[in-house]
Amino acid sequence: MEAYFIAIGIIALIYVILSLGLTLQYGLTGLINFGHVGFFAIGAYTSALLALKGVPLVFSFAAAAALAGLAAWPLGLVSLRLRDDYFAIVTLGFSEVVRIVITSERWLTNGVQGLPGIPRLYEGLGGSAAQLAVLVTVLAVTLVGAWIIRRIAGSPFGRLIEAIRDNEEAVQALGKDPARFKVQVLVVGAALAGIAGAFYAHYITYIVPDQFIPLVTFYVWMAIIMGGVGRVSGAIVGTAILMLFLEGSRFLRDIVPGVSEVDMASVRIGAVGLLLVLFIMYRPQGLMGDYTKR
Repeated sequence: MEAYFIAIGIIALIYVILSLGLTLQYGLTGLINFGHVGFFAIGAYTSALLALKGVPLVFSFAAAAALAGLAAWPLGLVSLRLRDDYFAIVTLGFSEVVRIVITSERWLTNGVQGLPGIPRLYEGLGGSAAQLAVLVTVLAVTLVGAWIIRRIAGSPFGRLIEAIRDNEEAVQALGKDPARFKVQVLVVGAALAGIAGAFYAHYITYIVPDQFIPLVTFYVWMAIIMGGVGRVSGAIVGTAILMLFLEGSRFLRDIVPGVSEVDMASVRIGAVGLLLVLFIMYRPQGLMGDYTKR
């Protein structure tokens, strides 16, 4: 049972890192990124491929963040001058292009067969000690990421990107170029997603393209909406609620008779969707949002 809770904790913290990136992009800047999972996939495959070639994990993680951020840079230059709804479509298309490339380029990614045997973090420790060490490491990175986002939010740069979110025309009237700041935010958020992908790859030790579908992005959006958009605490609490609901719903099969494993997967998604609807109806500002507003 202890190993199970540690495993859930690791996956939850990986999702918190993803949520922090989206909090910066959407919560603080107003960028509607529906392709967050694409950067997650780039980070996972970059670190996995380098590690399988013998590159030390420290450098493979750094490369995962760098390549995910670099992938966001041209995407931002091309599309951030578009209206928000068009940008959302472009990012969604980008994530699907990434998945198709991963599937098609068998010489590099092994296609639908995936990449097995990815080196684990702290493999030398073995057993529960390695699991615990991974949990502590992911927690430390999550706390650093949360601290960085909070520092950004409280800085002049943070106030500027919040102004872009609230009234982009006013920022342009002051002589600032919103597109340049949006690109910077997109790159930083993508780099966080790349780090999350690297942790995921080295924890699961086997990755395939089907692990990087748009549903992952949907889960991250759910987390920040339920927790409170634009708040670091909201990203953390929202992810905790999401994981509690996803994992708790696994046990519904024990109390709901006549439901197969396949059917239960659909029930779980429906239940999570219902939870999101209830939050939007009765707590649209999120659990950690401003209680003076509705």
